[in-house]
Amino acid sequence: MNERDPIVITGIGLAAPNGSSRGEYRAALLQGRSGVVAFETRHLGIVPAGVCEFDEFQYQRASVRRKGTRAGSVAIYCARQALQDSQLDWPNVAVDRVGICLGITEHGNVETENQIHELGQYNNDLGTWSNYHNSRTVANNPAGEVSINLGITGPHLTIGAACAAGNAGLIHGAQLLTLGEIDVALAGGVSESIRSFGIFASFHSQRALARHDDPAKASRPFDLNRNGIVVSEGGGVFVLERLSDAQRRHARIYAEIAGYAMNSDARDLVNPFSERQRQCMELALRRAGIDANEVSYLGTHATGTDRGDAVECESIQGLFGDRSGIHITNTKSLIGHTMGAAGAMETAALLSAFEDGLIHPTINLDDRDPQCDLKQLVTQSPRDLGNFEYGMVNSFGMLGINSTVVLRRPRQPMI
Repeated sequence: MNERDPIVITGIGLAAPNGSSRGEYRAALLQGRSGVVAFETRHLGIVPAGVCEFDEFQYQRASVRRKGTRAGSVAIYCARQALQDSQLDWPNVAVDRVGICLGITEHGNVETENQIHELGQYNNDLGTWSNYHNSRTVANNPAGEVSINLGITGPHLTIGAACAAGNAGLIHGAQLLTLGEIDVALAGGVSESIRSFGIFASFHSQRALARHDDPAKASRPFDLNRNGIVVSEGGGVFVLERLSDAQRRHARIYAEIAGYAMNSDARDLVNPFSERQRQCMELALRRAGIDANEVSYLGTHATGTDRGDAVECESIQGLFGDRSGIHITNTKSLIGHTMGAAGAMETAALLSAFEDGLIHPTINLDDRDPQCDLKQLVTQSPRDLGNFEYGMVNSFGMLGINSTVVLRRPRQPMI
């Protein structure tokens, strides 16, 4: 990290299953209001899922939206909201010095599934195949759609890092700023996962797809009766700048990116490894120049799977023990697993906590699993932390990719 000119967050844009703005999202988290609903998907019927309800046409014409993707639409909405929130003088920003770094779990599945389904309805007549299929399915699509929508001519990157991707987008944006390659970054993560039946079907075949009579109670990390993942869509995009640039324009600063880390388990396709997760957190703390006892807030990755939740709890216990000064929460209990956007959703919650001093509760925790007995886990109602200085967000993904981001309360008062 460049200690002489830290990277700061000056704008927030998001689309969540329980809110289409930062304010709506924050209110839902503090109220413990779930965004998981009954959702019909091809071949599997009704499943619980997190569905976003933002206006796709607020920043896109219908004719343009038809050529693009749901992930691109989510990204455009979030990026526009983040820029508006940042109060950058956008008409006078040098667009060749703006970079776009968006994490994503997967891309192209939705369009390919839909095209193959449609092809089957027309006796496999290739005349029905869209000439936009390639541009919709290339890996850089979501970031590329943002670039076109906003006229940004700097680098645009979509970063595939499984469910660690939301953090990865934030990290890569910060790195480009530190290197001096760009002056502004639109960074975070997006997901269109619920539009792909294949994702649901794969989790179903792994016996890792959540089911519950009440969709709002299906996502239950750390609970003894958890039975899998609730697949969700969403997005979180942040405006990043160097501190000196933000101060020069008297910007509101939400937080400094104090430290970060990514590493790999190098062991298994799906089973996580607690030692490597702990090492990832330790590296992020070391880069931030702080000890574990200085962290007051921890946003967990836990997705509601039997093995994954227990392994993360083991890694957290290994690093923090039963220290009473840390407060732990989980947003997936309220919105499900937004895949490539998961880290960004946790980060948005942490940024709001810096402002109001509150940590939102983890819901649906009726019977805590003894393997997930985190004494510091916040449940039932929000907890008031006051003006805490450091928070941490974990995001871990398939094939053993781990990411941790450490944020610091802004050193100047928020405007």
